[in-house]
Amino acid sequence: MTLDRSYRDNAVSAARAAAGRRRAGLDLLAGPDFAPAAPRFDQLPEAADLARVRAASVALDLPNPFFRVHEGHAAARSVIGGREVLNFASYDYLGLNTDPRVAEAAKAAIDLYGLSPSGSRLVSGNRPVHDALESALAQHYGTEAALTFVSGHSTNVSTIGCLMGEGDLILYDALCHNSIQVGMKLSGATRRVFAHNDMAALETLLREHRRRHRRALIITEGLFSMDGDCPPLAELVALKQQYGCWLMVDEAHALGCVGATGAGSFEAQGIATTDVDIWMGTLSKTLASTGGYIAGSAALVDILRGHASGFVYSVALAPVLAASALRALELMQEETWRVRALQENAASFIAQGRAAGLDTGTAGPFSIVPVQVGDSLLAAKLSDRLLGRGINVLPVMFPAVPMQSARLRFFLGSLHDRLQIAAAVLVLAEEVHALRAEGFGTAVPQALLSL
Repeated sequence: MTLDRSYRDNAVSAARAAAGRRRAGLDLLAGPDFAPAAPRFDQLPEAADLARVRAASVALDLPNPFFRVHEGHAAARSVIGGREVLNFASYDYLGLNTDPRVAEAAKAAIDLYGLSPSGSRLVSGNRPVHDALESALAQHYGTEAALTFVSGHSTNVSTIGCLMGEGDLILYDALCHNSIQVGMKLSGATRRVFAHNDMAALETLLREHRRRHRRALIITEGLFSMDGDCPPLAELVALKQQYGCWLMVDEAHALGCVGATGAGSFEAQGIATTDVDIWMGTLSKTLASTGGYIAGSAALVDILRGHASGFVYSVALAPVLAASALRALELMQEETWRVRALQENAASFIAQGRAAGLDTGTAGPFSIVPVQVGDSLLAAKLSDRLLGRGINVLPVMFPAVPMQSARLRFFLGSLHDRLQIAAAVLVLAEEVHALRAEGFGTAVPQALLSL
């Protein structure tokens, strides 16, 4: 034991000495007056990429489809540039963002608590409305506890980073959201991706890698934000049980949209909520607020309350946002006609779109229906043409989706009506046909060849 310790101490000393010599050599080469200049932001590759995109937009006479300013409520209708348009770009799925009862709850919270919690939950930011919302979320999912965060993105990043680290394994669906991918990367865990909803590919990865790692986490989404389809939860549960993994399901777009009453993917697929270890969701879509949450066991939530950096070191969710989400959750559960209206609207859009020759992929009759056009320039041009005809819908292009998988993503809600849906499908089909006739989606436009 003494010899081992002596050998180790000598090795450490030698390594430190070598590192010191390397530093001294670098200092000598740099010279006494060496002061590296910070790179200019406008010379970074990211800036060059943006410049190329803007040049292409000018060459094609194509306005930026993003950052459009809505001059009021962005519901089934909105006002952009002083003009009323049909809006299919907002995720107020059940129309609760404009419900006066939600507004009343928000105003009452402002009167009682003010606008800001003025501290983290650990310090001075805890309010009764936080506990009430978390209790309601836990009850909804049939779990022991729940915890709210200030954003959906930070919920995923903080939770994954808290639970997983070096020596652990994360297996995730290829279409998982950016927040999941950022959380995985920052965690330092080994990451393995499986093709979208491909359970055979997932099992192959589990057989090959699971035994080499301490903890393992499988991550999927209850309703995928780009394709509008759902995962096979029963198969995922079986695999996580067989291989000793945790299962995390991101319900950001599923809550209020999937299942007979909008409870979520577990309701639609008939699985026990306790078969999923980590339920994640957001407050910013169906619940007409801002923030995110985790629902699960009391032990899980206790760990996150003490160790998740996005909770511990962040200001608490504003009480007004917690109150809004709580009232919206109550209304979602009470007024299930909203869920039925949304699902009927989505089914109608899909049926009419397919009849018109539009490609809606694998989307189900829920809140997200992509119309796939393949080419990113075609998608951007379509968005601009549709806005000109009074329909607001945004393109999703590479790198958010794979090359040649660009699409227009339609958000359907309970407040859309059949005439609005029919008009959107008709105008979209006309513009797709017209732009393809002009060469978009089939060849590189002449205006880009000189860039």
